Amino acid sequence: MEKQEEMVKKLLAEDDAFKKTYKAHKDYENKINRLEKKPRLSAEETVEKNRLKKLKLALKDEMEKIISERRREKSKER
Repeated sequence: MEKQEEMVKKLLAEDDAFKKTYKAHKDYENKINRLEKKPRLSAEETVEKNRLKKLKLALKDEMEKIISERRREKSKER
């Protein structure tokens, strides 16, 4: 069975939907990191940070779903 990192690299090269999801996930992660570096957040920034975290988590779930589906397909091929 392929390791998680290997599967991600393969999907990034082969699957446009996965690549788009991965890029959006990284974009949210970067935005969250920028907000977390601030010494204090306004109420709006706190709400935005929490919103971004939820969106990021949803994208992670989507990526995990794609990885699981790909693994199932590969196991059926054997």
